[in-house]
Amino acid sequence: MRAFKIRLGYVNASAESPVYDRLYDYAESAKLPVLFHTGDTAFSNGDLVRSHPLTLDGLANKREELTMILCHFGNPWFMDVAELIYKHPNVYTDISGLSTPTPYAVKYAGWLARKISEAIYYAGGAEKVLFGTDYPVTKHSETLALVRMLDIDERDKEKILSRNAKRVFRL
Repeated sequence: MRAFKIRLGYVNASAESPVYDRLYDYAESAKLPVLFHTGDTAFSNGDLVRSHPLTLDGLANKREELTMILCHFGNPWFMDVAELIYKHPNVYTDISGLSTPTPYAVKYAGWLARKISEAIYYAGGAEKVLFGTDYPVTKHSETLALVRMLDIDERDKEKILSRNAKRVFRL
C-alpha cells in the first residue's frame, strides 16, 4: 500500500471528522500520503462544500506530519489549492481527472493549462504538483497532452511527470 484516498464530497463527513483520526494516525506513523478528492463532483448530489479545497486548511494546520495530496488540483478552485501548497509544507496536489470529452474539450484543455500554469506561478514552482489520470475518467494520453500545454519550464514538467511522485511516495 502506498496511500489512502478520502472521497470528500461523496461521503457524509468532512476531512476533520473524528471518523478519520485513526487513519490519519496510521498514515503519519507509516509515512503514507492521504489523497483527498477536491473540487467538482461527478454527480449532482455531491457536496461541494465538503469537497472545496479550503476545507483542508485546518487539517493541514493540525496535522503537520500528514502528507496530504489534493486531487484534481481542486478544479475549479485552482488558486485556492495553489495557496494551500504554497502555505503548507505537507500539502501537495495532482492533475488527475481534469479532461472530459465535451464539444469544448480543446478549448477547455487550453483553459485548464492556463489556470494550472498560473497556479504553479503563484505557488513558486511545480515541486508539489503530481501527475495523475483518475483513469478511466481521464486517459494517460490526455493528461500527458495537458502537461505538454503547460506554460512552465521543462524541469517543472519533469517534476510533475515523475520526480515529485518518487519523492512523495518514496519510490
